[in-house]
Amino acid sequence: MDSKNIQKNAMHKSAEFTFTPPPEAPVFEPTLEEFTDPLGYIAKIRPVAEKTGICKIKPPAIWQPPFSLDVDKLKFIPRIQKVNELEAITRLKLLFLEKILKFWELQGSPLKIPMIENKTLDLYCLKFWVDEEGGFESCNTPKKWRKIANAMGYSQNANTMNFLRSNYEKILLPYEIFEKSKADILKTVKKSEPKPEVKDDDDSEQQVIKEISIESITKKETLVDEKPHSSIKKAKTGSDIKVEMDVSKDNEAIKRSRELRRLACYGPGPKMPGLNDEEFDITKSRKRPRYDLDPLAVYICAICQKDHRDDLLLICNGCSDTYHTFCLKPPLTLVPDGDWRCPCCIAEEVHKPAEAFGFVQAETEYTLQQFGEMADKFKSDYFGMSGHLVPTNVAEKEFWRIISSVEEDVTVEYGADLHSMDHGSGFPTKSSINLYPGDQEYVDSGWNLNNLPVLDGSVLRFINADISGMTVPWMYVGMCFSAFCWHNEDHWSYSINYLHWGEAKTWYGVPGSGAELLENAMKAAAPDLFKSQPDLLHQLVTIMNPNILMAAGVPIYRTDQNAGEFVVTFPRAYHAGFNQGYNFAEAVNFAPPDWLKIGRECISHYKNLKRFCVFSHDELICKMALEGDRLDLETALETQKELVHATEEESRLRALVAKNGLKNVQRTAFELLGDDERLCEVCKTTCFLSSVSCADCKHMACLQHADQFCKCPVEKKTLFYRYDMDELHIMLQTIDFRVNSFDKWMTETKNILLPTAPDIGRLQKLKTLVDEAEELKIPKCTLLSQLKDEFTKATKNVEPIVIELDDD
Repeated sequence: MDSKNIQKNAMHKSAEFTFTPPPEAPVFEPTLEEFTDPLGYIAKIRPVAEKTGICKIKPPAIWQPPFSLDVDKLKFIPRIQKVNELEAITRLKLLFLEKILKFWELQGSPLKIPMIENKTLDLYCLKFWVDEEGGFESCNTPKKWRKIANAMGYSQNANTMNFLRSNYEKILLPYEIFEKSKADILKTVKKSEPKPEVKDDDDSEQQVIKEISIESITKKETLVDEKPHSSIKKAKTGSDIKVEMDVSKDNEAIKRSRELRRLACYGPGPKMPGLNDEEFDITKSRKRPRYDLDPLAVYICAICQKDHRDDLLLICNGCSDTYHTFCLKPPLTLVPDGDWRCPCCIAEEVHKPAEAFGFVQAETEYTLQQFGEMADKFKSDYFGMSGHLVPTNVAEKEFWRIISSVEEDVTVEYGADLHSMDHGSGFPTKSSINLYPGDQEYVDSGWNLNNLPVLDGSVLRFINADISGMTVPWMYVGMCFSAFCWHNEDHWSYSINYLHWGEAKTWYGVPGSGAELLENAMKAAAPDLFKSQPDLLHQLVTIMNPNILMAAGVPIYRTDQNAGEFVVTFPRAYHAGFNQGYNFAEAVNFAPPDWLKIGRECISHYKNLKRFCVFSHDELICKMALEGDRLDLETALETQKELVHATEEESRLRALVAKNGLKNVQRTAFELLGDDERLCEVCKTTCFLSSVSCADCKHMACLQHADQFCKCPVEKKTLFYRYDMDELHIMLQTIDFRVNSFDKWMTETKNILLPTAPDIGRLQKLKTLVDEAEELKIPKCTLLSQLKDEFTKATKNVEPIVIELDDD
């Protein structure tokens, strides 16, 4: 489906709410034996689970870790979530509605949104469908308005069509005309004479006299005849204020003119030094502002530059410029009752860039008990029954209904991203107090989220720093309708979430293979939102109805995670969801060896987006290669592939910068620098193997952008490197040796297990291979099991022979 059709479909879906739950994600129930090896089990289910992006794992019934946090001592400040503002299309509608309301309010005509069929008229959808039909002028037949009414989910009778047409003409058309003519109006207003430089010295009087032309003197005499008591005439053009003075007046008049001149406003916008709302009250008189000076000042229209028909001159409440009602586009038929702003001020206010959407912290600090009481009361009040009695499918449908509605104003709170380093973990740890004897099993368990990221099979154990939320768990205290928006994990790593207790958490997942489909579908459905915030999906603040995405071809799956269950997300898998009620969850990232390849692809993706990395991928690979004796077979193989790629790329780039004339070279320990001190100026990646720095501008770049980050002479630039190419090749040889050792072991093991293998020295050879397997950290596999079984049998057969020899 192309972008335009995706957007049309999204508008159709938003017009009349429906929700069909996506298909269920797979659920796995490991045996006690399988459950002893977390990473091994996840690798086993991966071929099935990664096709859905997320899966649920139910531990054996006997596995029930205690909740180790002190409920009374844990205190936190949650985030505030306005539920319908989370949804991309609803947020677009709210932003558009805010512009329209502001447009009319600034013109002194506060707008009341009309109702149709017991619903608020959807102005955003109305404009969208009228634009689709070629604009208001093209919608000149009942057939087109019937089509628009149908697209918006309204009945197609004559009354409805007339209602839509008249309200478009009354509310949206003036805004549309304003948008189209805005540039012309601004140009017209800017044609006003530039203001002379203001001086406070005595020759300022001369300057004003010289400025007056013959025409203006003639005009001035005419005006004096009409209003004989006027001695000071104030001509306002654009945002300039000019004071014309009668030279024959005394020094007091000159002083007063200087005071007027000090009120001059420079540049566009509502800048009024010396004037405040009390001094300037346009609600008292639409034809004259309240100045404490001459009440008979003359005002000139900023567009036509004439001062006639002053009964139809409006004074802007923002910048004090004056305009004829009939000079405006569209012209005003009546003088507005409320405060009025000119086209320049309206354009500035209406088109102020929207602030980047984000969550605000609540002002209240909660204990777990206080938050639970608030959350339970909210849910029972909302549904009119005990929260535990509300079926999950009912809460799910209601969540997506609220999300899709402009009118629903439901606000909830979410205790998200609580750092376990600050608050402690829900799982028991070595530092937990009041541990019972049976708790030690859970302290050491691989499924304890404090242990999982640093298990032998996880590559994140080679990262020295504790990365909060990635290698150190975060905790989440949820309430009904609190949500987590569409996102995938940092560096496209795996994640695992455990629900300690409470009501269910509903998840939606997209496999990594469908990540770009989701990104493209969301951008197509809400293009204006992504135009102002291209990295919106990285902000974790936007959600979209799964049905809209599914209609665009995005594969989506769902699951309900209950207390005591795990949910695993796979590399690059987008996921989102919400809480059914009060609950407590904990989550962390992990990365088995199969992640290394997609982790490198993620870095390339981040470079294109100019997104910051959490850690350096190259630094991780080198550290693993240098500690090759800690690598198991699979990790060594994947590390070897990554190091080959990194070495080849580094060799190519260094040769390129040398060819371009860069001769200054210096070794540096990048790992001792802060991440912000080794960022590429162009792509924001974290440098480790090398970088180019400029002595003049002090900027730095990765080798990929060495010719783009500054225009300084190449003589001023230096190539900084962590390892020279010889060292990288030695590192590669070391990991090659490690891999070859595995290959040698596998070959010898297969040969010794053959039926034709010689018996002489067989027992000793079996023992050597078993010892090597332990030293090489050969993972559990069929070959290793067969070797151990064969060694056990051979040992048993030898024992009787030894006894007989002893008897002799």
